[in-house]
Amino acid sequence: MQFRLTILLLAFTLTASAQTKSTQKSPPLTYAESANVGMSEERLARIDAMAQEAVEDDKIPGVVALVARKGKIVYHKAFGTANSSGQKLERDAIFRIASQTKAVTATAVMMLWEEGLFRLDDPISKYIPAFKNPQVLKSFRYADTSYTTEAANQEITIRHLLTHTSGLGYGFIDGDERFKMIYQKAGIIDAFTTDEITIEENIKKLAKLPLHFNPGEKYSYSEGLDVLGYFVEIMSGQPFDEFLREHLFEPLGMEDTWFYLPSSKSERLVAVQRWNDNQWKRYSGNGYDADYPIKGAKTFFSGGAGLSSTAKDYATFLQMYLNDGELNGTRILSRTTVQSMMGNQIGDFWEGQDRYYGLAFGVLNQTGQDQGGKGSVGTFDWGGYFNTQYFADPEEELIGILMKQTRGGNGDDTGWKFRLLVNQAVDD
Repeated sequence: MQFRLTILLLAFTLTASAQTKSTQKSPPLTYAESANVGMSEERLARIDAMAQEAVEDDKIPGVVALVARKGKIVYHKAFGTANSSGQKLERDAIFRIASQTKAVTATAVMMLWEEGLFRLDDPISKYIPAFKNPQVLKSFRYADTSYTTEAANQEITIRHLLTHTSGLGYGFIDGDERFKMIYQKAGIIDAFTTDEITIEENIKKLAKLPLHFNPGEKYSYSEGLDVLGYFVEIMSGQPFDEFLREHLFEPLGMEDTWFYLPSSKSERLVAVQRWNDNQWKRYSGNGYDADYPIKGAKTFFSGGAGLSSTAKDYATFLQMYLNDGELNGTRILSRTTVQSMMGNQIGDFWEGQDRYYGLAFGVLNQTGQDQGGKGSVGTFDWGGYFNTQYFADPEEELIGILMKQTRGGNGDDTGWKFRLLVNQAVDD
């Protein structure tokens, strides 16, 4: 109890200045002619043809694409429709960004880490005691979903949670059917809910469940960032949504990024659609509530997948990283912290692939650069469950964002094509 009180006192003292004024003052993202920042207007126009063809061929119902270089937006267009009623898609449309939330949560964690509140290799049980003495799944009975466990050989650390090496599962998208069943039976909420539940309630249930493997042994995509959303609440003394609004979104000018949208913005939310019976239809099911994030209790702030945003807002977030943690005179993270976050945090768990995993992003290695069309070494990227994608290339000072809202496909190949077309438009 005394430890918890000490943490809260520190949090109230320190988080008032989680973001600070900076001696650097890079400008906020603004629009500019492509030639002014070394991009070919003629080559960028190839994105128009690609996107329009994808819409006309029903590979996607609609898409918003954004390209920025050297702090200037040089391409920002919308194609197709926002819903099955045929509403025209606008470039300020709001999309459920799902797992693109993870980088935002990791940023919040690192902001608090910079204040000296904890070490990345601290056991999470030091702050959330329910995680003490984790257990690894040993045997499982499909007939009644009963199981046995054995003690893990070490505690889960904050770094394990950031890097998906904790051993936690991921409910309805887990690759192991046993964990889908275990999580469902325990009532674990993965994201996208309108039910009245808090992340504290969810995480304390999650802490009682078995792990896939001993912490630190492997990489497996997990609910680790959801745990860290609750951890941010503990360390900051604020609800997670309020911490992000006060210390990240407002300082960066990200006015359209929310867990649950204000009513004034709800009409801009793009519907999630699925290709069915030769047409795009509104999608619901498999852990997803179609009314999220505009209705319901609005109490569950998923650190792994809960945010909605616009292409421009997320580009602003990425620009802060390209600026080594600063934007418009506000210092969110130190340059030295960003450097660490972009380092290889999982060793050779992705051996033979084109990327490694840092503390918030996948990061392109030499093999990835040499394959072509993906960017320079150090390009960082990720995507979301509803078919959103982004990348940012520090060497070229280049950002590409592609926003869609679909589940299931109809031959959508816009992701790799967009990334290639952005890179081929560099003209300096």
